[in-house]
Amino acid sequence: MADFKRISKFEKVSYEQFKSGFDNVDEKIIKEYYDGIKLPKRATKGSAGYDFFAPFDIVLAPGETIKVPTGIRCQMELNYVLKLYPRSGLGFKYRLQLNNTVGIIDSDYYYSDNEGHIFAKITNDSNENKTVSIAKGTGFMQGIFVEYGITLDDDATETRNGGFGSTTKK
Repeated sequence: MADFKRISKFEKVSYEQFKSGFDNVDEKIIKEYYDGIKLPKRATKGSAGYDFFAPFDIVLAPGETIKVPTGIRCQMELNYVLKLYPRSGLGFKYRLQLNNTVGIIDSDYYYSDNEGHIFAKITNDSNENKTVSIAKGTGFMQGIFVEYGITLDDDATETRNGGFGSTTKK
C-alpha cells in the first residue's frame, strides 16, 4: 500500500456558525444535530473519497431541493482543492445532484468569516418518481482532494472572505 501524503484535516465549525445555517428550527434540535456531527472519513483504505454524513434526516421528493449545513470545515495545504460530489449510489439510484454540479472548496476558504463552513445544496432530480431518504449519519456526499498548479504569470494576491461568489465581489 502506498504511503499517502497527508495534506488536510477536517474539523467541526463552532456551534454558533452551525446554528446560523438554519431557519425556523428549534435550537434544542439544532444542538442535537451539532452534537451528532461525524467528521468525513474514507470507507476503505482504497477509497479516494471522504464520505460526508447527513447531520439530520433528509427526505426529498422528485424535484425537491435542500440546503444542508454539514457543520464541517477543512484545513488543507495551499496547492490542494477539495472537490465535492454526491455519493455515487445516490446519484445512480435517485439522480441526487449537487446544485453547483461539483462543489469546490478552496484551501483559503477555511479562513473565511464563516469558518469555512461547508454547505451542500442537493436536489432529487429523479425522472422515475423516486423519493430519496437519507438517514441522519448516512453518507450523502463525498469529497476528493486534488492537487493543482497555477500559470507561470499568475499574479493573484487577494484573500478570500466568504463562500459562494465571494471571490467575484471585489
